[in-house]
Amino acid sequence: MDSIVGKKPALLWAVNISVVFMVLVWLVPTIGLLVSSFRDRDQISASGWWQAPFSVELTFRGRASIEEPVEEGGVWVLTGNIFDDAEVAEAFGSGAGRITAFGDSGRAPAAYTAGVVANLDDGETLVVNGDGTYRFTLPEEPGRRGPRIYFAADVPPNFTLDNYRNVLTADNMDLAFINTLTVTVPATIIPILVAAFAAYALAWMQFPGRGLLIAAVVGLLVVPLQLALVPMLNLHNAVGIGQSYVGIWLAHTAFGMPLAIYLLRNYMAGLPRDIIESAKVDGATDFEVFVKIVLPLSFPALASFAIFQFLWTWNDLLVAKVFLPSSDTTKVMTVKIADDLLGSRGGDWGILATAAFVSIAVPLVVFFSMQRYLVRGLLAGSVK
Repeated sequence: MDSIVGKKPALLWAVNISVVFMVLVWLVPTIGLLVSSFRDRDQISASGWWQAPFSVELTFRGRASIEEPVEEGGVWVLTGNIFDDAEVAEAFGSGAGRITAFGDSGRAPAAYTAGVVANLDDGETLVVNGDGTYRFTLPEEPGRRGPRIYFAADVPPNFTLDNYRNVLTADNMDLAFINTLTVTVPATIIPILVAAFAAYALAWMQFPGRGLLIAAVVGLLVVPLQLALVPMLNLHNAVGIGQSYVGIWLAHTAFGMPLAIYLLRNYMAGLPRDIIESAKVDGATDFEVFVKIVLPLSFPALASFAIFQFLWTWNDLLVAKVFLPSSDTTKVMTVKIADDLLGSRGGDWGILATAAFVSIAVPLVVFFSMQRYLVRGLLAGSVK
């Protein structure tokens, strides 16, 4: 009775839970990147993205104002509000902060609790209240610049578009976008054209060594591309194409060819044999069968590989660094972001998150416009 048509499987709940879990595993980091792309760099460093709606405790430094020093009982008194200092006001924006602690050095910016009078060196005293007002006493007349005041404050959430402005308005970013399209579009079309012919030959043409070629293609799927970078670059230099667009097109074609042939061959081998044989009985050549019958019927597999190849070449950094010149006029978006916006350490998480969302805009359009063919192409050859 367990195999009755229409009866739900007993472990359907486990399948549903697994699907929800996998969706969350991919969705949660994406939401985190999106939230981080709108946050201030200092707030990203101080708290996780899930704490973005709440205040964050950060440390700052400013200067006491010396515009109106007052002498009282042999000491000089400086008063004011630290939030009015230009160095501090920019960080708080329109929101009001609350000081929790203060200090007189960068080594201990929160040494004293807000509102407590601190006895500093050389007979100086300092008190900073929670609302930012302070009283600084000095035994000698202050000089041209006021003394430093360090403090820790609860900063309200600060969501900004500055990260997107920095990424989108970076020098030559528009040229980098065009360069990325210049690399990606040919590097997606060329391997499809070449692999389609090879896949048809391996699927429907009989010739000696056919099985060995199929095994070689499967074996090439597991070869790391990093092993071929230097030999391929030396070959490009020897034939005269060196670091150029032609060189990176051929490199992406070579690296994507095994998967393309494997995917398309499996799909073409699953096409109805009667159609192919009927066309040959009617006098069609292999080329005519390929162009008029096999190629149109293989569109799901072609679209499936096009998605993979486009996403890979668009997001590629390593191959672009090796096979393209290092000048600003030839940089693609990934190289432009890594070299000019992030630097060698890549520690600016706000820029990194923003650049990720800017760079995935075009791949998302390609994926959602062709995703209906993806599953059909991936399941090629799985059912006979």
